[in-house]
Amino acid sequence: MNRIEEKMNQLKAQGKKAFITYTTAGLPDMDTTEKIMFAQEEAGIDVMELGVPFSDPIADGPVIQNASYEAILHGATLEKTFALMKTVREKGLKTPVVFMMYYNTVYHYGLEAFVEKCIESGVDGLIIPDLPKEEQGMLKSELDKKNESPILIQLISPVSNIRIPEIVKDARGFVYCVSQMGVTGGQAEFHKNIREYLSSVKSASPVPVMMGFGIRTASDIKPLEDVIDGAIVGSHFIMLLKNNNYNTDVVKEYISGFKAEM
Repeated sequence: MNRIEEKMNQLKAQGKKAFITYTTAGLPDMDTTEKIMFAQEEAGIDVMELGVPFSDPIADGPVIQNASYEAILHGATLEKTFALMKTVREKGLKTPVVFMMYYNTVYHYGLEAFVEKCIESGVDGLIIPDLPKEEQGMLKSELDKKNESPILIQLISPVSNIRIPEIVKDARGFVYCVSQMGVTGGQAEFHKNIREYLSSVKSASPVPVMMGFGIRTASDIKPLEDVIDGAIVGSHFIMLLKNNNYNTDVVKEYISGFKAEM
């Protein structure tokens, strides 16, 4: 069983919510990213989302766009991100890791070669925001060839409406519910029909429902804890890292504190 599925099953059995954080690979460098990953694991993070730097991250707001740009300037590439993954797995990292990336990067690498590299380096899942369900066929066909392949995580937005059952029907791992329209990093001002939207996803989804975009603290999601199974924090976590000079003690304190309040 995939590490993500194992973790989600474990949390469900324990009656706990999942906490997922986003970091950009290579920010400020790969060695520091490695230290941050191990600090997150030590603090008890459930899943790590690792952003593969890309020159035109259309789904991301200014914080993650700038993080991606800085990482690229410092030499971050997909190949180096794969190397980082292989290193942390060899050093004993057990936490599920999901690559957040754009399809252009996958396509140019070559689908077969990309999937093989994911398996080789220990990548558990993929979030590809510019690849809608209707266009996932080629990649899913490649992923389905091997049991060890990463899971393709499905994204849902407040305007998915009647498409929700179709998007989630064969979902694995978890579904990523975008809490607001626009890009990542906004204030915690969720879509006006957020409860109705999340409830419709929850009732249709065979896998846990995670909410992301605009979340900073556990209190942000308290009013919605009955219709979600966990939270994803991205832009705020990047800002926390940068504002504290990538201090791993700050990382541990934030994650352990967030989880304690969930």
